[in-house]
Amino acid sequence: MSEAKVIKRMTPDEFFVWQAGQDVNYELVDGLPILTPKGMTGASRRHDVVTVNILRELATQLRGQPCRPHTDDIAVRNPNQNVRRPDIVVDCRSAPDRATEASQPRVLIEVLSPSTMRFGRLTKVEEYKAHPAVEVVLLVGSESASVIVWRRQGAHWVSDVVEGLGQTISLPEIGASLALADIYEDAGLEAEA
Repeated sequence: MSEAKVIKRMTPDEFFVWQAGQDVNYELVDGLPILTPKGMTGASRRHDVVTVNILRELATQLRGQPCRPHTDDIAVRNPNQNVRRPDIVVDCRSAPDRATEASQPRVLIEVLSPSTMRFGRLTKVEEYKAHPAVEVVLLVGSESASVIVWRRQGAHWVSDVVEGLGQTISLPEIGASLALADIYEDAGLEAEA
C-alpha cells in the first residue's frame, strides 16, 4: 500500500527557492504551490496577442524610465503571503537581474479568459489591492474590448469600466497610457468600435 504524500506548507521565501527548481511557474496560495491556469492549459492565441500588445506599448512608453513592464515570470508577494503571477507587472524599483519577485509593483494587469474571469475578479483583485505599492489593477477582457480599471485613491479603491476600441486608459501613476485599439490590435476584435 502506498502512503499519501504530505505536502508541507511553505513560506514565500521557501516557495521562491522551491520554484527555482521547477520547469513551469506556480503561485503560492495559503502556503501551497498551485500551478497557474496558464501553466495548466496554456494561453489562447487571443490572450497571448493582447498580453504581448500591452507589454509592447508599456515597454515603448517606459523606455529609460524607472518603471518597467514584466511578464508573469516576475511574481508579486501579497501582504497575506500569497505569491501571485499577474500577466503583466509594472515594477518601479530596479532589482537584481536574477530577481523573480517585483520589488515595487505599481501596476498589475490580468488578461482574463472566460475560465479565469471569475477567479481573477474576485480573489486576486482583493489581494492586489491590499499590496501597499500597487496603485492600479487592470482586468483586461479577452473576448471583448473592455477593461476594468481599479485605481487607488487615498485609502480607497475606485473602479471604472473602459469599453470600445476608441477609448484610452490613462496611467499617470507610471507616465503611460494604453489605447484599447493598441491593446486589441490583431486580436480579432477590430470590428468593435
